[in-house]
Amino acid sequence: MVAPLDGPPGLRARHFRGTIRGEQIIVALRYFRRRIGRPLVVIWDRLSAHKAKEVAAFLAAHPADYRVEWLPSYAPDLNPEELCNGAVKRDLLNAAPDSVDALLHQARRSFIRLGRHPDVLRGFFRYVGLDVT
Repeated sequence: MVAPLDGPPGLRARHFRGTIRGEQIIVALRYFRRRIGRPLVVIWDRLSAHKAKEVAAFLAAHPADYRVEWLPSYAPDLNPEELCNGAVKRDLLNAAPDSVDALLHQARRSFIRLGRHPDVLRGFFRYVGLDVT
């Protein structure tokens, strides 16, 4: 999720198949930086891929592009992304995809729909106590 100070919150997603490791985190960071077009404050949980050595090295090499803020350990209730993921999971609750590709397509479609509702996204940030204004 994106919460620019000069506009409504938005949703950007980068999906990967399989286990998320440092390499995928770096790909995602580059993707979001290109799409958003300005330096990012990244709010992360303590996923091991976020703390990978190659991710730390990448961030150290790009200090003007990324600033990381860490959530406390085991605090999904403080992570607005968890609310976003929960909304998509509820949307897909009765989905019956016939393949992994179909599931990925349905999930992407659900994220796109959710992204069209900045009021809902703003509510996710507000619910966890983050002010995006």
